Amino acid sequence: MENQYKLQIKNLSRIYQGNAGDVTAISNVNLEVKKSEFVMIVGPSGCGKTTLINIIGGLDHATSGEVLLDGKPVCGPGADRGMVFQGYSLFPWLTVQKNVEFGLKMKKIPQKERSETARKYIDLVGLTGFENALPKQLSGGMKQRVAIARTLANEPEVLLMDEPFGALDAQTRVVMQELLADVSRRTGTTILFITHDIDEAVLLGDRIYVMSRRPGTIRDTLTVNIPGKRSHNSLVLPEFLETKKRIMDMLWQESNDAAMDR
Repeated sequence: MENQYKLQIKNLSRIYQGNAGDVTAISNVNLEVKKSEFVMIVGPSGCGKTTLINIIGGLDHATSGEVLLDGKPVCGPGADRGMVFQGYSLFPWLTVQKNVEFGLKMKKIPQKERSETARKYIDLVGLTGFENALPKQLSGGMKQRVAIARTLANEPEVLLMDEPFGALDAQTRVVMQELLADVSRRTGTTILFITHDIDEAVLLGDRIYVMSRRPGTIRDTLTVNIPGKRSHNSLVLPEFLETKKRIMDMLWQESNDAAMDR
């Protein structure tokens, strides 16, 4: 049924006009995300993953097709969709507390309420005690925690994440992945997450959409079945390795075909 989906992308295409001619970034993309589902998108470099998520977030427009949120068309940016990017986009002159409160202040939420809400999400991402710190006093992983807390504090219907951990070192990245998995379980937030990291996709996702080379479209959809609570220990489970290999084989084929096309 249509209404079982929180987010639907139907026959979405984006064509850019350039001096050398038109470039089709994505073509006829179809996908769905259920309420509280954690969905990953992976694909070869240049396949249009960021274009897709920018259209969903209202930062770009489709040439054809549509994006539906709760069955209603998305026509531009909105508070119902929160976005987290690889860059932290924090205000350097504001404390952690004030950064997390910022969106609530723009909504004219009373001071006491927004302060309590901010503290709730600061605690959720494990930064209690750092409320008065400035971004320059934080590590990269801590800055990204602030960015996630700030977005969640606005209570978006869908959280859109574009390579949010791409700039972090390997160890911090795993810590952040486990944190996000825990936050997802505790809040029930609907998440659509783009990554080039196959381990990350399998570790976090309930389902994974695999995109083709450009023009990007959906090549396949995989349901992730990994027993128990997801953590770094999941990386060696047979179910994890089997799913990872399936994705690797598809992406290798896409990359190989792209090389043959050139």
